[in-house]
Amino acid sequence: MDSNQVIIIKYIQDNLLTGKGEIELSPEDDLLGSGLLDSMGVMRLVGFVEETFNIKIPPEDIVIENFMDVKAITNYIESQHIDNESSLQ
Repeated sequence: MDSNQVIIIKYIQDNLLTGKGEIELSPEDDLLGSGLLDSMGVMRLVGFVEETFNIKIPPEDIVIENFMDVKAITNYIESQHIDNESSLQ
């Protein structure tokens, strides 16, 4: 598990899963299909990711494929950083 995954899992556990008991998350756990996150939870997570990783997530990128699990989220973050670096060159 990489450091970005640890940061995101900790945020989800501390802020979005309150009242759901002690849940261990792995990077591959389905956040949406399992019902762990609802639409409001996803929006809070998007805000956290934007602020923490200094990226802007356009509405068209807020799709299941990018936010299904922590691994998909970190892949999305990495792709945004790569896109930003290549646009600066």
